[in-house]
Amino acid sequence: MSKRIIDFLTDLSANNDKAWFDTHRNDFEVAKNELLSIVENVIADLSVFDSTIGTPEAKKCIFRQHRDVRFSKNKQPFKTNMGAFIVKGGKSSSNAGYYVHFEPGQSFVGGGIYAPQPEVLHALRTEIYFNAPAFKSIVFNENFRHIFGDLMDERLVKAPKGFPVDFGDIELLKYKHYVVSRPFTPEKMSTSDIQIFIIETFKNMVEFNQFLNQALVNKE
Repeated sequence: MSKRIIDFLTDLSANNDKAWFDTHRNDFEVAKNELLSIVENVIADLSVFDSTIGTPEAKKCIFRQHRDVRFSKNKQPFKTNMGAFIVKGGKSSSNAGYYVHFEPGQSFVGGGIYAPQPEVLHALRTEIYFNAPAFKSIVFNENFRHIFGDLMDERLVKAPKGFPVDFGDIELLKYKHYVVSRPFTPEKMSTSDIQIFIIETFKNMVEFNQFLNQALVNKE
């Protein structure tokens, strides 16, 4: 059950050190295997309505638990969340994809393109600039907004360079990320209900991701 994931992460948050982790490695493996099972089932269902993801291996979609602390003031060795990114090209791909995040009290399902490289961000803005009506029909759709709300609200103050400041939809070009998300509470859900929730959420994200990925195709 997904409770194993949340229980392990709750304990890890209170004991974030290597000695504790080594002692409780079996608990980690149980939690990781539960996540693997969820991701495998999600990939199987997701590929039915978005064949562009291909057939990625679940284990290659899951992020490692160890943190890179070399350049961080936070020296805690482990992440206190578990997540997976399902996307064509693997979890380090620049493509838009599907993300699931387990964290006690802060779990969510999301997708799109987070923190894109400058050339990718420019391509996304260019696609929106030339196809604003199509993009607006997706992100302002009543059902889409009911599920996801607004895009991740981290924006430039001024219009991005290279685009006319008097563009009617300039606010859509100011985003630094093109990401949507939907919170959920795995602590109160069965594993099967979680999988249904994730798939239903991803299904409503397909058109959004396909628009973003088309921008990357067009820039090539």
